[in-house]
Amino acid sequence: MRETDWTRVLGWPGYRVYRHEIEEQAKTLKLWVRRKRGNRKLVCSGCGRKLADAYDSYEREVRDLPCFEFRTTVVVELYRVHCPDCGVRTEKVPQLPSKAPFSKRFEEAVGLACESAAVRRVARQFGLSGSTVRAIDLRYLKRWAEGRRKPALRQMGVDEIYLGKKQKFLTVVSNLETGEPLWFGRERKKETLDEFLEKQLSAFQRSAIGAACVDMHEPYRLSLEQWVPQCRLIYDKFHVMKHANEAVAEVRRAEFFRKGGAARELIKGKHWLLLTRWVHLNRNKKRQLNELFALNRRVMKAYLLKESLDRLWNYTYEGAMLRYLQSWIDQLRWQRLKPMEKLARMLLNHLEGILNYCKIKVPMGVVEAVNANIKALLRRGRGYRDLDYLLLKAQRLAATKTQFVAFQKAA
Repeated sequence: MRETDWTRVLGWPGYRVYRHEIEEQAKTLKLWVRRKRGNRKLVCSGCGRKLADAYDSYEREVRDLPCFEFRTTVVVELYRVHCPDCGVRTEKVPQLPSKAPFSKRFEEAVGLACESAAVRRVARQFGLSGSTVRAIDLRYLKRWAEGRRKPALRQMGVDEIYLGKKQKFLTVVSNLETGEPLWFGRERKKETLDEFLEKQLSAFQRSAIGAACVDMHEPYRLSLEQWVPQCRLIYDKFHVMKHANEAVAEVRRAEFFRKGGAARELIKGKHWLLLTRWVHLNRNKKRQLNELFALNRRVMKAYLLKESLDRLWNYTYEGAMLRYLQSWIDQLRWQRLKPMEKLARMLLNHLEGILNYCKIKVPMGVVEAVNANIKALLRRGRGYRDLDYLLLKAQRLAATKTQFVAFQKAA
């Protein structure tokens, strides 16, 4: 092939190939490129000023996308310019976004591969080390974040993720309208959320927040009331139902130790069945629960109360929701279900945050979906030390709706 043909194959705007070298045994292709005659525009890489004259020139070798089965390397002739503001600097080339020995489209290919596969697999695919792949992926994500427009924050979600005994908790702030995380913070203290509301948001941005979906963690409530007093607090339905499931589990545990003989054996092993919604059970599972309910009315009553509590969020009028909650609490009379009575007191103590859902219908499932994506990233990457890198990965995953590639071991 002639050099003009290699110029078309390479496809770098403003550059031409003047020399090429192919090694068939090593499967490598090396191209030497320089500016075309009409391409005389020089741009300072520091401040972006356009300059007419070059200070000197040098060659730089970068890895580009492979050409068929040949590993491609491009040797670029670059100029250095003498900028009045920055001094002697290298010219800015769009195909070379960083000082790393890789072209922009090569880094984009690696970054796209990292969206759906683990770093180790991508490193084996491109013949790179794991640390190099992570550095390329981080640069790729930063360029993507800088080039996109960030939407306004009007509905905010706050939740925490348990990371383990050493790192403890990770506070996650997300945008409920776009379904993407906005900020990560260590621990789940009031000072943690104060740092986001005070330093990451301006006074105008805080005034635009109309609703916040949170769990019943007291430090989060105190922080939101201090920095965004106009914001309506809405307690997450999934956390309320989690407390209801825990109450049912306590009733089952108490009945297991109170009963004896065949009744104890019937209650044993029904923990996950009692936590599952009735509509999600098959015929065999429903039959097992009916056998349990026929012998133990306390467990049956606790399960029915838990199932009926889910209807609380179907109302759009505060009065109707409050009447339904009062009727639900009235059913606890003479039942002697201490865990369910404790749950009722908790609901009454957080009544305003529950009723606020009638005023602003926030998408509650977004918070759990964001947490699920973050946990999937943590499992795929076997943990992250850099929270900024993890945040960019989670934002990209939420924006592109990328699905992880599942790899199974061969039998």
